Amino acid sequence: MFTGIIEELGSVHSIDRRGEDARIVITAHTVTEDAHDGDSIAVNGVCLTSLDVHEDSFAADVSRETLQRSTLGRLLPGAPVNLERAVTPTTRLGGHIVQGHVDARGTFLGATDHGGSWTVRIAYPEEIGQYLVFKGSVAVEGISLTIAGLMDDYFEIAVIPKTWEVTNFSHLQPNDEVNLEADVIAKYVERILAYRAASK
Repeated sequence: MFTGIIEELGSVHSIDRRGEDARIVITAHTVTEDAHDGDSIAVNGVCLTSLDVHEDSFAADVSRETLQRSTLGRLLPGAPVNLERAVTPTTRLGGHIVQGHVDARGTFLGATDHGGSWTVRIAYPEEIGQYLVFKGSVAVEGISLTIAGLMDDYFEIAVIPKTWEVTNFSHLQPNDEVNLEADVIAKYVERILAYRAASK
């Protein structure tokens, strides 16, 4: 589990395709400080299992499912990536509950600069629309954010200077794909209601 509070902006060192899967190597320094093989690290919001951990890098195997559902399969060497270690029992939950399980890919439409802060617009696919609510939580590229404006096919988020500085938002270009994870509570509520309706 994660909080969506990015700890470090790392970069892709290499991606080695292995059939329909891949091994990705990430250059990092902060998240590797106390990481061990088998620990969970979120990369652009995708929960991965760290392997071959070194002081300045770690590797992770990425399955076919993850490559298809997220943007990891489209990354190139040198690409900036948002990194976060899994929470511990003593971690402050500064964002919201983020599982690192990407629901869909959205599209970065653009950002309006307000002299230090930004309004970012993200298009979302129809299948996750029912989980998005005004002033609700959403994870974009693993970043815990609050929906400030909600339209039929895109939402807006207000990004403060610190978030813009320490994440890959400042590197995004219009039409770039981004990873989206809806609030897990909404998905559980939907499942409970659907199960009750079906059992009547």
